[in-house]
Amino acid sequence: MTVVIEAAYKSGSLITARMAADYGREVCAVPGSPSDPRAHGCNMLIREGAILVQRVEDILELITDFTGAARHVAPARPTAPDIAHPTPPPPVPAAPVAPGRALADILRDLLSAAPIAVDDLVRASGADVAAVQMALMELEMRGQLARHAGGRVGRA
Repeated sequence: MTVVIEAAYKSGSLITARMAADYGREVCAVPGSPSDPRAHGCNMLIREGAILVQRVEDILELITDFTGAARHVAPARPTAPDIAHPTPPPPVPAAPVAPGRALADILRDLLSAAPIAVDDLVRASGADVAAVQMALMELEMRGQLARHAGGRVGRA
């Protein structure tokens, strides 16, 4: 069984899910916010037939117990979604980067309601770590940033 928790539209997770489906494995996906580009892959998998996972019990139903008897007889959705030729989601407009634009504004546009690692923001912005940390502190003082567990940040 393959469970995809977070995947952008073009990601290695979707390649793994396709390979698992080709081998006859069940493909499960956790849905995400439609406005978060990091959730487009999971949402597409669910639309294409992956098993929807919303809670731990959903996974436990699919796992076989110690005696080998399957707890889950038949999935509610097909076990091998057709993800070889997915329909692409509408493109997410990129934030225009004007010369002299403040790094805090660029980072605010990169944030969504779903928490993201600061390292990912550093990579996406192309700025150095110290500058990103300062800009994040500025956003936090403005009330536009929420800090989450594991050093992740999101839009407030």
